[in-house]
Amino acid sequence: MTSKESVLIIASSNYGKVKEFRDLLKDFPFTVREQPDSFFIEETGVSFKENARIKALAVAEATGELSLADDSGLSVVALAGAPGVYSARYAKNDNQRINRLLRELDHVTNRRAYFSAALCLASPLKGVLLEVEGRCEGVITQSPRGNGGFGYDPVFEVLDTGSTFAEMEPSQKKAVGHRGRAFALLRPRLQKLFL
Repeated sequence: MTSKESVLIIASSNYGKVKEFRDLLKDFPFTVREQPDSFFIEETGVSFKENARIKALAVAEATGELSLADDSGLSVVALAGAPGVYSARYAKNDNQRINRLLRELDHVTNRRAYFSAALCLASPLKGVLLEVEGRCEGVITQSPRGNGGFGYDPVFEVLDTGSTFAEMEPSQKKAVGHRGRAFALLRPRLQKLFL
């Protein structure tokens, strides 16, 4: 592909996610935009990878532009992998999702968990161009800590750091987080296509 500026639509209406991707993609020749406000995609996949693919293809087709989608979520070992692909639909908002998770883990000693992020880049003409998946291991804390991030960040302590995502500087979260790890896998492949 050429190195001229391309429009890249982030297949998400989550402002926090779009902001993270805008930062991750700043070295690439993209004008990064979020998906249209009224656009809704039903996530029917049974894995993060399937959902990312569904979203990227739908947004690429609807907008006629390149689209990057991620499907990410939290899987808790003691809850048989829940909330998993239902992480965003676990409750109505971040506070309720966190409260439900902490209630379900009340009196549970094994609090191991991991965040997964599947990324899919799709073109309106060529379909799926790239797919990768990153993972970050950690534990669920007893109560929320920190004021940064979004979603489950205040209750997810990254393994071997002593910090939740919400307590980390954005640069640290980017380095150790699931989305950052997935993007590290995506970056060299993106460079081959666009730089």
